[in-house]
Amino acid sequence: MADDNKRNGTFWALALDRAHLGLWDWNLSTGDCYYSPTWSKMLGYEAGELANTPDLWLKLTHPDDCQRAQESGDRHIAGIVDSIETELRLRHKDGHWVWVLDRGGIVERDADGKPLRLMGVQTDITRQKEAEAALEQVNIRFRLALAASGTGIWHHDIGTKKSYWDARSREIFGLVADKDEVSAELWHTYLHPDDKEATERAHQIAPGSNDVLASQYRIIRRDGEVRHLESLVRFVADVGAAGQVLGTVRDITEEKTRAEELAFAARHDALTGLLNRSAFDRLLAENIAMAERLPLAVFYVDLDYFKALNDYAGHAAGDLALKSVAAGILACLPASAHAARLGGDEFALLVPNCNDACAEQLARAVLAAVRNADLGPAVTSRRLAASIGIAFVRDRNMAVADALACADDACYAAKAGGRDRFAVFSPETTSGASGLNAARLAADLVDAMEDGRLKLFGQEIHRLGQPWEDSRHVEVLARLEARNGKMIPPGDFMPVAERFGLAARLDRWIIRTALTRHGEAMRAGAISLDFNLSAQTLSDPQLWSFVDEAIAENGAPPSAVGFEITETAAVTNFDAAAEFVRRARERHCRVSLDDFGAGMSSFEYLRRFPIDAIKIDGSFVEHIAESRFDREIVSAITGIARSMGAAVVAEKVEEKNALEILMGMGVAYGQGYFLHRPEPLEAIVARAVSAVASPERPHARLGAK
Repeated sequence: MADDNKRNGTFWALALDRAHLGLWDWNLSTGDCYYSPTWSKMLGYEAGELANTPDLWLKLTHPDDCQRAQESGDRHIAGIVDSIETELRLRHKDGHWVWVLDRGGIVERDADGKPLRLMGVQTDITRQKEAEAALEQVNIRFRLALAASGTGIWHHDIGTKKSYWDARSREIFGLVADKDEVSAELWHTYLHPDDKEATERAHQIAPGSNDVLASQYRIIRRDGEVRHLESLVRFVADVGAAGQVLGTVRDITEEKTRAEELAFAARHDALTGLLNRSAFDRLLAENIAMAERLPLAVFYVDLDYFKALNDYAGHAAGDLALKSVAAGILACLPASAHAARLGGDEFALLVPNCNDACAEQLARAVLAAVRNADLGPAVTSRRLAASIGIAFVRDRNMAVADALACADDACYAAKAGGRDRFAVFSPETTSGASGLNAARLAADLVDAMEDGRLKLFGQEIHRLGQPWEDSRHVEVLARLEARNGKMIPPGDFMPVAERFGLAARLDRWIIRTALTRHGEAMRAGAISLDFNLSAQTLSDPQLWSFVDEAIAENGAPPSAVGFEITETAAVTNFDAAAEFVRRARERHCRVSLDDFGAGMSSFEYLRRFPIDAIKIDGSFVEHIAESRFDREIVSAITGIARSMGAAVVAEKVEEKNALEILMGMGVAYGQGYFLHRPEPLEAIVARAVSAVASPERPHARLGAK
């Protein structure tokens, strides 16, 4: 009782202060309302600074909270609820809002039970509300991330054996339900039979484990649709008596489909759907390693007359023919065989366990399929044929390149024999210019780019009737120095480079080496260089990134750099050629159409490509003095080019008579042995630099308008 006597007003005031509680006492009969000093202090006021008016709290309450606070008191006074409990904001003396938890109730009634007095306390819960707001922001972001990722959340209570799926999880499984709780066995009924055992095992996480288990599996929805899912699972302790398994689920069907499409595209030719070169090489290597008693047959199939078809009927007919040939080849193959398009109009086949009789039967079937290929309704007078080379691989240690080279050599033999036929590789009858020699030449070409045996040459392009020193323009060429010192011309090694996929690498080497060595002379205006581009280079999507980098590194002005593309290269990929010309002109690099007139589509390319110059194919120039037909062709090409503002270069100017005729026709430029023989590029550049250093000459650059 002694302690009870000490608990006076001062004691309770101290208790309120220590507990940070604000007390209010409302006398309903008089309307007076008392607010403790701790209440005023909570809002930043000194004791007595605020008038204890009945509506003081209402004046300080946030407008959005007034109605809710009043309704809480009214419901209690009316006997609807046992006490007052509400959250509201009160304005602090500094102007900010203080969140408080208001709790109280009736403490005195009259004889009839009518409320006379209410008391309560208010607690500052601002920090709690701020924490709740921050948590809500985190939850909002979490829910947004889940919605964006399409991830569902589920958990299984180990103690109660109850499972709960959120709405997204139910949507992924195609489950129509309004509540989260589902049967614990429901998930198992969706699992694909082939994945069921492994998937259930992947979800068996040990209690107490901190590991996160990831798995991918298939489900079969009730409508029969198969979907691919990805799940992450972990054990969560201290939730329920035995803990729970918490997991996520995400539908990755579209990702799987895209990955499969990309994987297919990486291994297959886009036009025909056959394997591409790299995939075929890998598959051939695997089959060579497994070659047993019955040999592995490798076929090299080269279409005959395809270029003529392309020239005559256009690229659409050519594409249709290639697709039809591919379909025909596939229809001939046994189940164990594989077919690839190596590029252009060349195909390859590998047939395991194939003897001579099997190979001959298959070759005849492929020849017939090519002859019967669909060329479209517009083509009635032209047919296709093929030359096929066959090589049998019995040595498990044979290289892929050697196996293809043997089949390619046999293909050359078939062409030499009259085409539309097949030939079998024999080491005794192989030609010296192809076959395994071609593979060795390709390997030597790679070495030569690294050991200095690949040499840069050049051939001057003359402005007819004027000294070369006035224009100083040159076409860059390459010569391969064999290990025995003999120079190999590009006509011998370029087809090999294209066959073995080295042409783009070779072109890059020539461009970078020439710009590195002679960029300074080009920057000084002493020389302009033209580079020939193969079809492989023209189709390289990274070509211009490489060219821009090489020009930037060596300071050569783009206007001093030119590129020559042949009709053959343009035929291989017309869209790539058009895009190349567009980007070249953006950079003010020159573009020439090489070997013009040799193909029947030449004038179509001239119409579509805004080139700077055309180079008339040498076959129309070398006999121009004797051939009226050649003179008419050259005259017509010159007139058309002049009307389009393009310069004309005549190739193979070999005689004085030809030079005089060309000048009389108004051909502006010439190239050939009569004007200048190819020589090392360094010597030509030195002569150009010397010419610049001599008394000033006008610089008439090729293609200048």
